[in-house]
Amino acid sequence: MFLKTRHDDDSSLVEVLDLKQLFDPFATEVEVRMHAGEELQDPQALTKASLFFPSGEELPRCWLTPTTPADHAG
Repeated sequence: MFLKTRHDDDSSLVEVLDLKQLFDPFATEVEVRMHAGEELQDPQALTKASLFFPSGEELPRCWLTPTTPADHAG
């Protein structure tokens, strides 16, 4: 999956290397590879809060914030 990251006044395209990590609300970082230039970049960890979809939409809250059944009790 490709996402964008807020990086030094621009948004760079990144490839998410571990989707399970991205979907896990308890993980605050995800392993990505930057797509810049022609050479393959080394993997690095980025905070999920700095990532967003190429369309400009934010990541779903359920990927970022863990919830428990007690959070939904009314």
